[in-house]
Amino acid sequence: MTPQVSGPDWVAAGAVAALVSGLPSTLHALATRADPFEAAVAAGSLVLPEEDDELRLTLAAVPVHLALSLGWAFVLSRALPRGGALRGAVAGLAIAALDLGVIGRRYPRIRRLPLLPQLADHVAFGATVGAVLARRRGPDGAGRA
Repeated sequence: MTPQVSGPDWVAAGAVAALVSGLPSTLHALATRADPFEAAVAAGSLVLPEEDDELRLTLAAVPVHLALSLGWAFVLSRALPRGGALRGAVAGLAIAALDLGVIGRRYPRIRRLPLLPQLADHVAFGATVGAVLARRRGPDGAGRA
């Protein structure tokens, strides 16, 4: 069941995707007995690159993750006029190429994250955004701005 979020389509899609997109890497971390907060700590290092305190980095990750999720959801809402989980998943891979391959390489904590779970998170993000956009916009692609 998708949580109901009112407002523009991209805000709803970004909010829902922000909630679920970290599940693949979290489940992978739990299954491999790794630190399930490792990705959050790495995300916090985007705004606090010199910080060593993992609690501060984890807390910093919350607004970073939300801002990135909403920003990418806005982009996808324009790039995927009809939405759709499959289109969104492909877009998630493109976002991963930029996030992980270009920007993330500059941050040691992000660079050290296992790649496949991070790719899965990005695919989950894109698929969720695409699915929420499609559901909210309906078959004709019209929705809320």
